[in-house]
Amino acid sequence: MSGDENKPKPPGTGAGGASGPTGASNPGSAGTAFGPQEIARRDVSGSAAGRAREGMFGIQGSGDTSGFGGLRLPGYAPAPAERPYGGWFDEVVDETTAALADDGGADFDTCVHQVTVDRGEMTWYVAREQLVRLARTLRDDPALRFEFCSGVSGVDYGEGVPQQLHVVTHLLSMTYRRRLRLEIALELDDARCPSLVDVYPTADWHERETWDMFGVVFEGHPSLTRILMPDDWNGHPQLKSYPLGGIPVEYHDAEIPPPDQRRAYT
Repeated sequence: MSGDENKPKPPGTGAGGASGPTGASNPGSAGTAFGPQEIARRDVSGSAAGRAREGMFGIQGSGDTSGFGGLRLPGYAPAPAERPYGGWFDEVVDETTAALADDGGADFDTCVHQVTVDRGEMTWYVAREQLVRLARTLRDDPALRFEFCSGVSGVDYGEGVPQQLHVVTHLLSMTYRRRLRLEIALELDDARCPSLVDVYPTADWHERETWDMFGVVFEGHPSLTRILMPDDWNGHPQLKSYPLGGIPVEYHDAEIPPPDQRRAYT
């Protein structure tokens, strides 16, 4: 008997295999949108939105010496996916739906506002009050076994995008070789998210970094303190509203001006 025969196998893996759908297509998730886009979905509280960008920092008509002034990027937001998702994606959704029903709490559609399949990856836009329960289900159910949280990070999509601040959690099933992304969409003035440290201890430092850089308060975190910036630092440097330059340089009594105030070299 070969060693491979003793390895655990996902129940009824689809044509894509355990590592992802091969050639699976989803017409509901394809396409690139140019400019701001409104996405039709069941509940707008978790929508993913994109906007066109002109210049890396929105700088126009100035002596921008940052090197990004000529950048032109279209807004992109993948549309909600429709079943069949392809590969093992449908099986994970079905098993999660059944597992959530078994514990008598909110159903899958209440926990997950939107499912997106894009570039061979699946993302669930999750109701933040259901995040911990959903993560524990994904970890503990024998047919799911997302045992490892490989990272928690933030994204600020900038002004003009509804719920511009996102918390992104990456889960890995080492048993079945599957990856799943969970996203929480937040308003900038209500940047709160439940902590996953009790479910995934590895989320401890990731959540600290996300708070440090984006100002997201992870409720229930055992020690939400700065991890990159000094303890007395004012602000969260990866927010789009954070000033670009203009911060005094320590020990040298000088300032780095923002890009729109720098001298142009022509």
